[in-house]
Amino acid sequence: MTVTIIITICVLLLFAYVFDISASHTKIPSVILLLILGYLVKLVADFFSIAIPDLSGILPLLGTVGLILIVLEGALELELNKEKLPFVGKAALIALLPIMLFSFGWAYLFHYFGNVSLKTGLANAIPLAIISSAIAIPSAHNLKPVDREFVTYESSLSDIIGVIFFNFITLNDTIDAASFGHFVMQLSVMLLITVLATLGLAYLLSRIRHHVKYAPIILMIVLIYAISKVYHLPALLFVLLFGLFLGNLDELKTNRYVRYLQPEVLNQEVHKFKELTTEIAFLIRALFFLLFGYLIETSELFNTETVLWSAGITVSVFLMRWVFLKLFKLTIMPLTFIAPRGLITILLFLNIPAGQNCAIAGKPLIIQVIILTAVFMMLGLMLGSQKQSAVESNVG
Repeated sequence: MTVTIIITICVLLLFAYVFDISASHTKIPSVILLLILGYLVKLVADFFSIAIPDLSGILPLLGTVGLILIVLEGALELELNKEKLPFVGKAALIALLPIMLFSFGWAYLFHYFGNVSLKTGLANAIPLAIISSAIAIPSAHNLKPVDREFVTYESSLSDIIGVIFFNFITLNDTIDAASFGHFVMQLSVMLLITVLATLGLAYLLSRIRHHVKYAPIILMIVLIYAISKVYHLPALLFVLLFGLFLGNLDELKTNRYVRYLQPEVLNQEVHKFKELTTEIAFLIRALFFLLFGYLIETSELFNTETVLWSAGITVSVFLMRWVFLKLFKLTIMPLTFIAPRGLITILLFLNIPAGQNCAIAGKPLIIQVIILTAVFMMLGLMLGSQKQSAVESNVG
């Protein structure tokens, strides 16, 4: 049985690798193929009556570790300097404003039609408002550098803003001045932890001479994230800022404090660290979506009671995105369609406190929205690729 499990996992992950490679040619996001593959595994297991233990408990674990690594991977790729600040500001606003507008709009609809409080409506709407960096960042690899950079910034910030907003709504029984004061204090504490942890981990990365050096750094990042989450601190902020710091040492090496970290040595270590992070992030992301596909029930996938809701949510996602891209004068195609829901949506949905659930925004709705937004993204990437090819042909 053990050997069978090992063979199955290896074959599935090799398929995931093939999907990842082929995505640039087929324009089919690997997440769609991974979900289909996981779902097919379930059908095969059911058909042959293969007994498989309940794996649902593993999903939050894979999702949390995957989210940390994906945000870290994206942050390590980003270039940040004074010239980039207006661009980053635009990405931050386009991450923030649609989340707020979407969340309050759909929260009211959940409140009105689902007979729940507005606060409960918000708790269920916020997970659906967040762009999944786990899907968006890999899907943007073949875009122009400026568009790829925008997607990385926007989706990472969307994750962070969404998680902070979700925790603020779900963890406070009443929203008042005291809760806002507590939130500001939490943010300040997290920024202090981020500065200290970033300098400490960077120092270790530049000084460790043991042949095993990157795994302990990754473990400490996950540990700091987990401990921060215990105290309801915005832990993803640490991951993003740590990645940005390591990825932009060239911009910071003139700083007298950074010089103590031996930036020339650290730069070489960061390059290797980035490679390892990318490899592990791929494995965790692939396992997460394979498992999520496996856990999808046919009745949930084709639930007719939520189809209109999921269609309405999907249309509003892309319509709102088109409006904001237009307002901020950014590339319309294919950025309009790169707004998938996925890993972070599932994680937050699983973390909605008992008593704050809404019957409308159940698992069937979440599954349908994730699949619909992924399909729309696939079509948008295909259309964008065709337009680019046509432009290049005309220029030639």
